[in-house]
Parts: sequence; structure tokens; C-alpha cells
Amino acid sequence: MVASEGRPIAWPVLQRAFELARPLGAKVLVISIARVWGTSLGFPNPGLNPTRQEWDTQRMQVRQARDAVEKAGFDARGHVIGTRRAAKRILDESRRFGADAIVMGADPHRGIASDFIWSQEPHRVARRARVPVYLVELGAG
Repeated sequence: MVASEGRPIAWPVLQRAFELARPLGAKVLVISIARVWGTSLGFPNPGLNPTRQEWDTQRMQVRQARDAVEKAGFDARGHVIGTRRAAKRILDESRRFGADAIVMGADPHRGIASDFIWSQEPHRVARRARVPVYLVELGAG
């Protein structure tokens, strides 16, 4: 499974997924998160949901990654999920898909104090996953 917390899915991430999937002839699921910014006084607030442009951007990123995976000869599918809890949803999708591994682009780990930074979601996925998670460091973002 190739996953993103919303950042563009970089070519090195796809290459790592190809390396892992090729010996098994595996199917590949590509997912990306459209960030929901929270709630207002405990109630959903439409102003905190992803905009149409944000949804379209995420769909385009997933489509491009899925097309690259298919061009490399794999059976692939992909979709975008809107959530406030990216790590939880990525792990739920990996279990639902039956993924043997998760590949994500990641910024360098910033330590325990960075647990509230959205760009550190890949590290939260790696901590909580029951399958191997391969983080491809892309540099600070």
C-alpha cells in the first residue's frame, strides 16, 4: 500500500513500493488523506472540511500515482479519504485491503515533541502499524 497524509506522492516512494511489490506480483492500493481541520465546539463545521480544490488536488495526486503503478505493471486502485486522524484511517485502510506493507514519504523524525505536527503522521503510522512501514525520507517540508 502506498499512502500519503496529503503530501504529493514522490517518485522515490513509488520506486520503493515497486521494489517491494515486484517479487510478489502484489496488488497496490494508493490512498491519500484530505485533511479535515477539526470540529467547532464538538459539532462538525462545514468550514473545517476540505475545500473542493483540496479534494481535487488529492484525487489528482492519487490518480497520477495509480497510473504510474499500473504503468509499472501492477494491478492498482486508489482513493482519497477525508479525516482528522490520518494515521488511524491509513491503518484501517491497510487492514481492510490486507496490505503486507505500507510505503509513505516522510519528513525526518523530529522527536517526541513533534507529536502534534501533521507532517509527522508517517511516523505515527510506523509506530502503530502491525505490518512493516517503509518511510522514504523526502527532506524537511
